[in-house]
Amino acid sequence: MSGILIYTEDEAKRNAFAINKFAENLDIKLVDECYKGNADFVINRTNNYKISEYFENRGIRVFNPADLSRLANNKQNCYDFMQSNGIPIMPIRYDKVPCVKKPVDGHGGQGVVMLNHNEKHREDFVYQKPCDTLGKDLRIWLIGGKIITAILRESETDFRSNFCLGGKASVYTLSSEEKQLVNRINSLIKSDYIGMDFLFHQNRLVFNEIEDTVGARMVYSQTDIDIIALYCNYIKRELKK
Repeated sequence: MSGILIYTEDEAKRNAFAINKFAENLDIKLVDECYKGNADFVINRTNNYKISEYFENRGIRVFNPADLSRLANNKQNCYDFMQSNGIPIMPIRYDKVPCVKKPVDGHGGQGVVMLNHNEKHREDFVYQKPCDTLGKDLRIWLIGGKIITAILRESETDFRSNFCLGGKASVYTLSSEEKQLVNRINSLIKSDYIGMDFLFHQNRLVFNEIEDTVGARMVYSQTDIDIIALYCNYIKRELKK
């Protein structure tokens, strides 16, 4: 079966390694977000759920599904969803300082600031109480709902611990309680290949976000796991169903 791999032009330039990995393991063609042609399957590596929706409406299998992409790429909706299902999050719509201000559709820590003064809340931002352990978070990779690995990110210079912003990374062993939390969240969603990010607060994990187009740089730099090959094998199995 022949598929398409969708990246924006800018993201394609940044992700040459991943694109080559996909091409090594699948019969696939790289296209941009404007592509409207035919395909047996689609891997959507943009943050735009409407792209996934377009192909799903044509009966084409999309990895990840549109519903997941829609949820993951709106922080306010994602926090509301998790909170309504009893998943621990840091309080949102927070009106005290200090407070963490995040773009609703932001990724990679871009545009996230620590507010130390009051300001009028805007609908395109999420305002959230800071956790008690700044500069430290956890990313967990899942394929088909199965936990693949977890990596701790830490920064000594920034309250944001993102690897792309200079944070340190190390492999993390999940406790049974932490695995239960991840599996509980996974039971609420349908996904193919995602990252789940967690903060540390009062010595426990607190949900932070779902990465719909999760990167793999930390996995390749910190482990011997060929995670994109694993994802491609999962896609092949799904297409045979």
